[in-house]
Amino acid sequence: MPTTSRTRRLRLLAASSAAVVAASALAGCGNDGSGGAGGGNALEVWVYQDASTAVQERAVERFNETSDIKINLTQVPGDNYQDKTRTSMGTPNAPDIFFNWGGGSISDFVEKDMLLDLTDTLNQDLEFRQSFLPAILDAGAVEGRYYGIPMRGMQPVMMFYNLEVFEAAGVEPPETFDDVRELIEVFKAEGVVPFSLGGADVWPSQMWLQYLLDRHGSSEVWQRIQDGDSEAWGDPAMLQTAETVRELVDAGAFGNNFRSMDYVADGASTFFAQGGAAMHLMGSWEYSNQKANQPEFAESHLGWGPFPVIEDGKGDPSAVAGNPTNYWSVNSSVEGDRLDAAIEFLKMSAEEEYVQDLIDNGDVPTTSNAGELLDSHENAEYAQFQYSLVREASNFTLSWDQALPARPATAMKNNIEQLFNGQLSPQEFVDAMQDV
Repeated sequence: MPTTSRTRRLRLLAASSAAVVAASALAGCGNDGSGGAGGGNALEVWVYQDASTAVQERAVERFNETSDIKINLTQVPGDNYQDKTRTSMGTPNAPDIFFNWGGGSISDFVEKDMLLDLTDTLNQDLEFRQSFLPAILDAGAVEGRYYGIPMRGMQPVMMFYNLEVFEAAGVEPPETFDDVRELIEVFKAEGVVPFSLGGADVWPSQMWLQYLLDRHGSSEVWQRIQDGDSEAWGDPAMLQTAETVRELVDAGAFGNNFRSMDYVADGASTFFAQGGAAMHLMGSWEYSNQKANQPEFAESHLGWGPFPVIEDGKGDPSAVAGNPTNYWSVNSSVEGDRLDAAIEFLKMSAEEEYVQDLIDNGDVPTTSNAGELLDSHENAEYAQFQYSLVREASNFTLSWDQALPARPATAMKNNIEQLFNGQLSPQEFVDAMQDV
């Protein structure tokens, strides 16, 4: 992991300190439109506003202590983040560096040459490139080229268990999908919903299709779809996936109220923690969510594991799905000394101090040697499991709604909602997706 001091390199970037200070003073904080790409000497950096921004705040403070080209960090509320980014890119108010999910979330920007291709930067600095797990770097790429640098913790989707509910029923967490089918009946007989699901938000339902398709047909099916092959929606594994979804819904796996239950407002997580449901398929952030809102449950009764194996499936059981991490991308209009400074800021994501800040924040970093530091994590057992899950994965599929451009992603979420609600049959779902 690169730990080279940035001070010496960044001193070479300064042109005139007096001019830099004056320009930085004029650049503002990025909220008033005075900054943005090319709008001043300071770099305008946008980040999604949540509990993890404290890590990026400290990184900016360290950067500004040594760099003559300063950074202004703007935290954008989550509900508006993607819309604000899409409407700002290509305008004077666009950020110079911005947080994103990689893949489809930035593919439109790549197509319009709005982003800096970072492939050569990574290839020319192998120490920097090798600081990150390959599966994480690759998951954020667009058509084999790198436009993002990992900057937060890994976020695989995994199965969470209410161990108190399992103990009361006298059963163990499932290893195979046949076990899942048996447990559905066990928990229904106990008056417990087998799986908590925030169906009102749709994307939690999408997680089920991601894993089912991967296990039924392998990650290659989705890769074809992501590469623009609409016919791949008609792959037999996709129909089998949709049929399995309907099987689960009809069997009562998600109860009767999942259509109105949300995740964003903590409905599904609270229902799960309070014993209403036995299991919850969710991103790794569920641990932090439960720790914040249901701390006693998180400490004593929360269990976790991989998605169960589908024994007759073609997919590799080690493959994972979710948001590999979040990425920093650079506006293609950034140039000269400001570009050099931007690259130096991106390289901070591989430095040990930044990695340790992520761990102290409860995240599991995506760097190649993070495992050596995870004993200091607040829950080292959970962190090591998550890190091993990703490190040993044969493939990491980016969440579908982030992997696809905005228009097909919106249509897909609408169709997934209708599949779960019974408004589309499995075959109708497949047909509808082939038409997108």
